[in-house]
Amino acid sequence: MTDIAADPLDPSGTTLGPGSSAAVAAAARATPAPWRLLVRKATFLVGAAIVVFWIVCAIFGHAIAPYNPLAQQLLATNAGPSGAHWFGTDPLGRDVLSRIIVGARSILIIAPLATILGTVAGTALGLAMGYFGGSFDLIVGRLVEAVLALPSIIIAFLFVVAVGPSTVTLIVIIGFVFTPLIARTVRAAVLSERHLDYLSAARLLGENPTRIMFGEILPNVMPAILVEFTVRLGYAVFTVATLSFLGFGVQPPTPDWGADIAANYIYLTAGYWWEVLFPALAIASLVIAVNLITDSIEQVLAS
Repeated sequence: MTDIAADPLDPSGTTLGPGSSAAVAAAARATPAPWRLLVRKATFLVGAAIVVFWIVCAIFGHAIAPYNPLAQQLLATNAGPSGAHWFGTDPLGRDVLSRIIVGARSILIIAPLATILGTVAGTALGLAMGYFGGSFDLIVGRLVEAVLALPSIIIAFLFVVAVGPSTVTLIVIIGFVFTPLIARTVRAAVLSERHLDYLSAARLLGENPTRIMFGEILPNVMPAILVEFTVRLGYAVFTVATLSFLGFGVQPPTPDWGADIAANYIYLTAGYWWEVLFPALAIASLVIAVNLITDSIEQVLAS
């Protein structure tokens, strides 16, 4: 008779053989959850801290700003950074720091909402393209390529010129611009899933295409969608600031980082650097913070 070696036991007497359910459960407990890995990354914590800071400014800006961002002090125009005005004043005597704090609101409303809109539309389109394939994928794919042939900022600029600037317009247009980019990424992720066994089983069970796409495929391609969302969020911040700089974003006198740079950059030659530098640093800090978060998420998902 062949001897069968007994599986080792844990202190409670539970079998812990390599193929036992207890061993699998123990291995699962030993693997940290993705969010635990994420919060251990310094780059994620730094990026998140910066984003949270600007969110606080966007929500409580008028309460924490040292001055009314619209108040003009004509006796203190173009004043350099000082104890009274940490970031100086602009040509109308408005406090630059106050305008930066309050100006975070517009960009943190438009950019995330536009990214959410583009992600939802792009995900639905990408799922359909990847799942159905054939003529549908070919026709829609050609349309997507036609949109992607032009730089995103040019498309957004043309639409804003045609429709006119407003918060809703910017959200819709930027979301539209991001839709084909996200659809292409989601389509590629779906193609790698389309012929797997779990989808064949779902078809055999009679599940309809909508249920398969959103109930079966979507959860499995969610990591790619999450990364794409954070990437596009950074681009959305830059796009909103660019359109404001060109005069097609939030309109004066409402505080806005891009608009303030556009209004004051002509004074750089006169030595009033603070009127441009600090709003530009605000934009850069938010874009960099989002990129740090994106890189951290990609690293965790790849590990």
